[in-house]
Amino acid sequence: MTLRNERVRKELMRDISEILRKEIRGLAGVVSIVDVEVAHDNSFAKVIYSVLGSEEQIEKTKEIIEKSTPKIRYEVGKQIRLRLTPELKFVYTDSLEKGSKVSELINKISRGEI
Repeated sequence: MTLRNERVRKELMRDISEILRKEIRGLAGVVSIVDVEVAHDNSFAKVIYSVLGSEEQIEKTKEIIEKSTPKIRYEVGKQIRLRLTPELKFVYTDSLEKGSKVSELINKISRGEI
């Protein structure tokens, strides 16, 4: 990955997080952008995100993000200085949920509950 691609990746992570927080209404749970994978020509970006919440909140958030992808891309295009705004593909991962469960187990072990 070139230095330029790395800067674009970081900028996309920051901008998409901000857009989700400020512009997209109805998100349930806590949404976190885990990573963004950018194509070598910056024409495509795979946005890997996680949601902390109940199963119902996760499903609702996934639907809202899917429906809001064109709006998110439009907002990214207004904020980022690229010749072409990358096409965005959102991919859900449950890494936050798994991390939370591991942390909870560690806390129980340290308190002697297990």
